[in-house]
Formats: sequence, structure tokens, C-alpha cells
Amino acid sequence: MRGYKDQKLEERLARAAEARQKILEKFKARPKPDDPAMLARAAERKAIAEAREARARQRAEIKAKEAAERAEREAREKAEREARERREAVEKVIRDAAEAAERKAERDRRYAARKARQAKR
Repeated sequence: MRGYKDQKLEERLARAAEARQKILEKFKARPKPDDPAMLARAAERKAIAEAREARARQRAEIKAKEAAERAEREAREKAEREARERREAVEKVIRDAAEAAERKAERDRRYAARKARQAKR
């Protein structure tokens, strides 16, 4: 190990102290909360957040309006479908009654014809 240098405790402690000092300097160099640039950035972030919330509210209102329109349309279609089904049921009952009357009339005609043939004999 040619490049190995034995670090003594004092050297390690000195490097650790330097690292802490650099971190402290970096922390102190940071802009303060009342700095105009920081205040401007905070105001900008707040404006962006408010705009985002306004867009979210607008989207929610649009979704609610569309949902109400869809519910109204579905209710109207359901009412129309139920009315059509009732009308078709009534028409079927009338049609079945008419067919039954036609079958009865045909049966009565055949019965009368048979009785007439039997009366001739």
C-alpha cells in the first residue's frame, strides 16, 4: 500500500472541525426569511398554489355540472323507456285480445258451418 498515509487522531479531528465549519458557513450564507428575494419567491409560490386551487375548484364545478346533466338525461331516458314499455305492454294486450277474438270468431264460424252441414243430413 504505497499511497497509504497514516491518519493521526489530530488530523481526523481537524478535518471534522473543518467540515463542521464549512457546513456552518453554508448555513449562515443562506438568505434570511425576510430577504426580498425569499419573500418574492414565497409570494410567487402562494400565487401558483391559489391558481392551482382555483383550477381544481373549476374542474370540480364542471364535473358536478356534467354529473347533474348526465343524471337528468338518464332519468329522462329511463322515464321515456318506462313509458314506451308500458305503451308496448298495452298494445300487446290489445293485440292479444284482438287475436283471441279473431280465433273465437273463426272457431264459431267453423262450429256454425259444421252444425249447418249436420242439419242438412
